This record gives sequence, structure tokens and C-alpha cells, in this order.
Amino acid sequence: MAAPAPYLTIAEALRERIVGGELAPGSRLPSVAELGREYGVSPSVGARAYSVLPQAGLVISRHGAGHYVRAPEGAA
Repeated sequence: MAAPAPYLTIAEALRERIVGGELAPGSRLPSVAELGREYGVSPSVGARAYSVLPQAGLVISRHGAGHYVRAPEGAA
């Protein structure tokens, strides 16, 4: 069985950090360049990982401002 694509591995690692509470709602996530350095991939792989997380309802992407952990539904 083939290993998952690197962007999916990164997205899953970030998801685990968010769900586990390591990254609190409103927290700014690393830039795509920082993800690239941390995981040893190109920034485009980090950008692709961030394309998955908003679909899962975990992250809000703000053009030009970065990616942030989304507050749970119903949170004030």
C-alpha cells in the first residue's frame, strides 16, 4: 500500500494538533514556507495541505493574512 501524499500527512498532523487542543481557536498557523521547512517539502505542498483543512471546518484562510484555527460552531 502506498504512503499518503505528503500534503495529506501534513494536513492530518495539523488536524491532530487542532483537535487535541495544542492549537487553540484563533491561533495563527505556520506559513506555507514554515511548513515547508518543518516537513522538508516545498511551500506548494504546505499550501495544498491548507486547502484540505478549511473543507474539514478546522481552519479559516484569510488572503494575505494567513491561516487560523477556526472556533467550534456555537462558540462565542
